[in-house]
Amino acid sequence: MAEIYFTSHLRNIVPGGPLSAAGATVGEALLNVLAGQPHARAYVLDDRSKLRKHVCIFADGKRLHCDSALAQPIGPDSKLYVMQALSGG
Repeated sequence: MAEIYFTSHLRNIVPGGPLSAAGATVGEALLNVLAGQPHARAYVLDDRSKLRKHVCIFADGKRLHCDSALAQPIGPDSKLYVMQALSGG
């Protein structure tokens, strides 16, 4: 199972980790780990199960583009890092 790490701010919402989740893609793994945590799910995913604009995911050391992050294939030994994306100047 993939390991999912959340940054310290998100760990205030999601239980400590890393959390393990099954899934062939980033999206499947996230849905599995957040299934029983609707308050955390709503913070990471929108009402259409799309990644929220200000959430950034790294999979196995590679930053994923927001539009395609959830479709990224992962393996059973993958490590996912979920964090807030910062914007501004």
